[in-house]
Amino acid sequence: MILVGLLASPVMAVAEERHVDVAVEWFDATAEALAPHPDPYVTQSRNWAVTWLSAAKAVRTPRCDRPFAEAALASAVHTALRALAPNQAERLDTRLSETLRRLPDGPGTRCGVQVGRAQALKVLADREGDGLDPASMNAPFPTPAPAPGVWQPTPPGFREAKQAGFRNARPFLLDRANQFRPGPPPALDSERYRQDLAEVEAVGALDSKLRTQSQTDTAAFWYQSSVLGFTGALRHALTETGGSLTDRTRLVAAFHVAAVDTEIAVSEAKYTYLYWRPVTAMQAAHPKWTPLHVTPAFPEYPSGHTSYAGSAERILTVLRGPAAAREFQLTSPTAPAVVKTYRAWQELTEDNIDARVWSGIHYRNSDHVGAALGGRIAAHTLAGIDRLFC
Repeated sequence: MILVGLLASPVMAVAEERHVDVAVEWFDATAEALAPHPDPYVTQSRNWAVTWLSAAKAVRTPRCDRPFAEAALASAVHTALRALAPNQAERLDTRLSETLRRLPDGPGTRCGVQVGRAQALKVLADREGDGLDPASMNAPFPTPAPAPGVWQPTPPGFREAKQAGFRNARPFLLDRANQFRPGPPPALDSERYRQDLAEVEAVGALDSKLRTQSQTDTAAFWYQSSVLGFTGALRHALTETGGSLTDRTRLVAAFHVAAVDTEIAVSEAKYTYLYWRPVTAMQAAHPKWTPLHVTPAFPEYPSGHTSYAGSAERILTVLRGPAAAREFQLTSPTAPAVVKTYRAWQELTEDNIDARVWSGIHYRNSDHVGAALGGRIAAHTLAGIDRLFC
């Protein structure tokens, strides 16, 4: 096995090299291993959660010397990622070799490697068959009969509904997928709906004359995957704030556990209410109306992007405070020329809420409901997270 070879290697350093932040080192290794993975973002959230839950369980032991903790974290992440992204095995093996080479070849390091591997294997086994694989998530869903307010496949591809099976997946801490289900979306004859539809019509259209360049840039920036979008923010929180290695590992684990449970809850709500997208509503009266961005192929209410933002905001606020100690910048593959600067975690949620309206793919009320739902589930995660770490 690779671990045996590494531990027995004569090149293991006796003297410690310059200290490297192992949490950041293996956070980056996770991002690199999972970024090229072809699975959808929901599976990627699950992979992050499994990987860092393994690490959090590994470093929770009362043994607190640095060689043990760093070896346990590295070994847990390495073992989980090797199973979840086997095409990255060679790169991961090299990284683990580098980490272990910096640590003393003693009982603490050896024990840490063994504990990390064992905890990862336990978590992987526990989450086997949890319904978060692409095939389970994309179980066929019959298109409902057309009616005002009812979701229908959207242009230009008019694809069948995606991720319908996600609502049946096994959460980490939720008792059931509908535990925090929000109330129904606004009725079509309500003032709330009329206001939201008018706003999307005005500033969410491809050819909108009212949307500013800054708003267009924000919409394009947050058109990216939520997982990818928030990886930079979470990394900043991990690097700039204090706390023990155990606390920082728990931060990453709690962040992604809450994200997965939030996404399950959002899917359940979407496929309960089957609310139509703005493009369907608009084209019923104005057939040529086109949103700025292509609409995702699943029901509208509530917003998944903003629910992820609300969950992230709550986790980061509770575990790291409402704002970062200094400003940080994020980039996006869907807007390569745009660089966004943030400091307070709430700012990311606000941009997500606006972005989905300016993209023409969500009503503002759905964005606010999504953010609130994510916040509630994150609070539930924090209240029960110790059950997962034991």
